Amino acid sequence: MTLMEQATALPARQTLPAEERHAAELAFLAAHDDGPRPPRWALTPRAVVTFVCGSGGESLQLPKPHETLPARLVIAPKFVGERALVERCVVTLAGERGLLLVGEPGTAKSMLSELLAAAVSGTSALTVQGTAGTTEDAFRYGWNYALLLAQGPTPQALVASPVLTAMRGGQVARIEEITRCLPEVQDALVSILSDRRLSVPELAGTADALVPAAPGFSVIATANLRDRGVSEMSAALKRRFNFETVHPIADADAETALVHGQATAAVQRAGAAFAVDDAVLDALVTVFRDLRSGRSAEGWDVERPGTVMSTAEAVQVAASLGLAAAYLPAGDLLDLVPGHLLGVVRKDDPADHGRLLGYWDGPVRRRAEDGSAMWRRLWDLRENLR
Repeated sequence: MTLMEQATALPARQTLPAEERHAAELAFLAAHDDGPRPPRWALTPRAVVTFVCGSGGESLQLPKPHETLPARLVIAPKFVGERALVERCVVTLAGERGLLLVGEPGTAKSMLSELLAAAVSGTSALTVQGTAGTTEDAFRYGWNYALLLAQGPTPQALVASPVLTAMRGGQVARIEEITRCLPEVQDALVSILSDRRLSVPELAGTADALVPAAPGFSVIATANLRDRGVSEMSAALKRRFNFETVHPIADADAETALVHGQATAAVQRAGAAFAVDDAVLDALVTVFRDLRSGRSAEGWDVERPGTVMSTAEAVQVAASLGLAAAYLPAGDLLDLVPGHLLGVVRKDDPADHGRLLGYWDGPVRRRAEDGSAMWRRLWDLRENLR
């Protein structure tokens, strides 16, 4: 195959939104559960929970044959966390109340938000990315200035925000990292979430001067608990949301499986096969879990770094090891682990370098002394941390 043929054979997009990536499951669940659903919901609340959490390995069967859908299908789990958390999120959205997912960075809040929006509304695209530069227009509306100059303020010149589009269509709007927006920008949501309508003063005297929220409209926002550059939410805005905390993955085996799966997918997207030994992956996840919790699996105290040692960071390191094994094979992959860990902990606090060295002098050394060949090799690599 020529280079030109290879280029044309590549997928057009690096990633797909959840509604496209899981289109077959969404269509199956819509046909599988035809029970009552809130206004404009694509699935029943029960089916939304099944879509996010999976069918527990059970093969679901359609109540009647369908021309294009399989008769049976196992729904894969997509979010590693408590099913009760997902159920509470779904109930919040069914009640048309704002949902705020909070937690440390890298705990899959954005992924959960995307999955819920895709299952409820059929699209996760109505999204605002919160930053210090986000303005009220991102939550309300803006103007096509060429039309505004030519026609004045008209409905045709108005540019709807993702939130306004969701209000009109009775859909779910997503606001990523809402606490990165300035407080006065955040508060533009207060009247939207309480009054369920948005006024457009520029169109006063016309039928378009007031946009009511259609049934089904709701907002899912995410916010990090431990991060720099965040703004406190006002009490008025907090009262408009139900808060749900997304915790780090509690089960080590579940986290290892997640890191393996997502790192494998990342390496495959780069055109290679994932070839990181399971023992190396286990050691990597163990280091992240120990440093994140401040306590090793054996019960030894560990000084936590200021940097959040999230599952998402572990996935990135595992993917980097996989890419190195595929494209730059040279020696033992374990030799690369200390350098990648340094890259993670040096992002915020320079003192985190010393905390990583302290971890090496503590749990890593003690495990090496207990006779583990893997940890003995890691202990021998301590000089790579300097």
